Amino acid sequence: MSISDATVDTTHEVSVQEKEEEEIGNSQGQQPPSNSGSKRLSWQKLRRYDSLDIESSKFPNHASKGVKWSVILHLAFQSIGVVYGDIGTSPLYVYSSTFNSGINHNDDILGVLSLILYTITLIPLFKYVFVVLRANDNGDGGTFALYSLLCRYAKVGLTPSQEAEDREVSNFHLELPNNRLKRASRLKSMLENSRFAKVFLLFATMLGTSMVIGDGVLTPCISVLSAVGGIKEATSAMTEERVVWVSVAILIFLFTSQRFGTDKVGYTFAPIICVWFLFIATIGVYNFFKFDPTVVKAINPQYIIEYFKRNKKDAWISLGGIVLSITGTEALFADVGHFTVRSIQISMCTVTYPALVLAYTGQAAFLRKHNQFVSEAFFKSVPGPMYWPMFVVAVLASIIASQAMISGTFSIIQQSLALGCFPRVKIVHTSAKYEGQVYIPEVNFLLMLACVAVTLGFKTTAKIGNAYGIAVVFVMVLTSSFLVLIMVMIWKTHILLVISYVLVIGTVELLYLSSVLYKFDQGGYLPLAFAFFLMAIMYIWNDVYRRKYYYELDHKISPEKVKEIAVDTNFCRIPGLAIFYSELVHGIPPIFKHYVANVPALHSVLVFVSIKSLPISKVALEERFLFRRIQPNELNMFRCVVRYGYTDARNEQHEPFERTLIERLKEFMREDYLFSTMICNEKEGVEKDGVSENGSVHDDNVNNEKQLELMEREIEVLDKAWRAGVVHLVGENEVIAGKGAGTGKRILINYAYNFLRKNLRQTDKMFDIPRQRLLKVGMTYEL
Repeated sequence: MSISDATVDTTHEVSVQEKEEEEIGNSQGQQPPSNSGSKRLSWQKLRRYDSLDIESSKFPNHASKGVKWSVILHLAFQSIGVVYGDIGTSPLYVYSSTFNSGINHNDDILGVLSLILYTITLIPLFKYVFVVLRANDNGDGGTFALYSLLCRYAKVGLTPSQEAEDREVSNFHLELPNNRLKRASRLKSMLENSRFAKVFLLFATMLGTSMVIGDGVLTPCISVLSAVGGIKEATSAMTEERVVWVSVAILIFLFTSQRFGTDKVGYTFAPIICVWFLFIATIGVYNFFKFDPTVVKAINPQYIIEYFKRNKKDAWISLGGIVLSITGTEALFADVGHFTVRSIQISMCTVTYPALVLAYTGQAAFLRKHNQFVSEAFFKSVPGPMYWPMFVVAVLASIIASQAMISGTFSIIQQSLALGCFPRVKIVHTSAKYEGQVYIPEVNFLLMLACVAVTLGFKTTAKIGNAYGIAVVFVMVLTSSFLVLIMVMIWKTHILLVISYVLVIGTVELLYLSSVLYKFDQGGYLPLAFAFFLMAIMYIWNDVYRRKYYYELDHKISPEKVKEIAVDTNFCRIPGLAIFYSELVHGIPPIFKHYVANVPALHSVLVFVSIKSLPISKVALEERFLFRRIQPNELNMFRCVVRYGYTDARNEQHEPFERTLIERLKEFMREDYLFSTMICNEKEGVEKDGVSENGSVHDDNVNNEKQLELMEREIEVLDKAWRAGVVHLVGENEVIAGKGAGTGKRILINYAYNFLRKNLRQTDKMFDIPRQRLLKVGMTYEL
């Protein structure tokens, strides 16, 4: 099979794959040997074929081990400081955002409290903690995690870079849908055969990602502004204008401190948020017993019905304020990769949920006796001696809530970047201990400017709340949509349960979405405008990224052509190792032909490195590199696919990429030697069936020594080439629209994409490539 023949369905059953591989092996005259000496080896692990597209590799099975309860409780404590800052600070502004025009009827407070209690129970507790967290991607969450799950179970990715051997990665292998369930198979087939469905899924993923990033802009604004606004209760000299400028100063400090990293964020922030939850719960209990214990009646949903009957359209509009009680819920899912599902479930059920219920109930009891203080409900309800401690903790908690969303934004952009959906930016790994903690200078600066502009422009939490709600609910609706696909196609959930989920959760979320969209002209346009701006950048980059891949796929160089170039007497082989970088997985990129046409010299060892992102979160280092020889062996040419998950670091600070590649190539040579020895011994064993055992053993030893000598000589050549010097060749591709292209395509490629490419990072910045050993090869792609 040639490389160009590979269009691999990565969603077949593993048993089918193994059967096909056995047939291929038999057709090539290869039979599995029983053993090699005293060491028994697996034929399935060592077998090699003509192409990386069907090659099986040696991968250990990383079985998930049970986590000790002490570790789970430790993580549960840490998660309080990272995950719940946003939803925990919501009591600062929910009632003031809901009752914009004041309280018209005292029982309206019971209706709103009932709505808040049931909303918190249905969305964060039931939907996210007990359902959505199950849809994590090998421990990682977020919109891209849901998309990656769908990409593995069905061929819905738009870039044709699937390979059969990817299924052997420990994180990749999953139980696939049972073909006997027609519903799952029918949905899978529909998604795979519909280009509209593939584009729509990618579009929805980009939209959800953009909305979460928008959340990262609005969270610092509304949280800090709400907390600082509490100082107006202590002094009349603190005007609204001064509150705004103090908030801006805090925001600037917050963003400028991001470069120091969040290595100890859990330990540092968890105690503060724990104190915050303790304070709001205690004050809630105090207000409940002091002012009106009868607010417990809000458990009865009848008060919701009466609230809508009394207020009609105004009640529906007020849902935009109530939805702020669940802001930050998406962080439960997005940050699960830093903790565990069980730890987040424990912290939510034992600390966050009870504290929030008590806080909202206590504020409702206070407002039943003080309707006029609804615009400053939180700080007005704080007892006098507790005011200053509460103010300090509130400011700290709001900063922590902002920190969590900013860090989440960095992680999301890193995922987008890895999957070819975002322009290259500088990723700084701020922790040697935790891979997921990253800092992106360019994005941090833009977020700071956006936050300052929003705070200065809107000035009040009520206006920002209108914008905030749209971002929150949009992401929730998209998550539910992805989850329904996962329920049907992957979990194979009973159809009645799926329908029940859609009717209950879907109806509630769509009702909230309709309410927040009503305030589009009152600030709601902001997150949508911001999201569509980000989506435009993502679309431009991803569209041209795919066009480039297809161009390289159509113009790739066959192994036969490479062989002709290598044996051409006009070319001289010079000492050293050359590494050609490309994103093309299924072949040798056209940049190599362009290089040899201008430089009539080849290094003694050549490695064509293809960079590939798998739709999983992480790829273990021992599973990252796949190698294949380019025949004949004397050419000393190799193809290599380097596979990364979307949360993997691509510039390994502690293990340089170049050194790792050389060591893995040596391992491949040794493994290839074992494989060749086994094949040779097996064939000779069949041919010499009548020869004495001693003669056969002697011949086997001679063959083994010859193979060992060849292997040692080959490794020596590699070491010698490495010592002579390594040259990294990176394609500096200029992309232009082809002749006859339409106006839209020319604007997309010639102007929009090239503007982004020239002003952002290049390929060599993605790896530890020394500048003095980097050679860029220019080539023009007409797309």
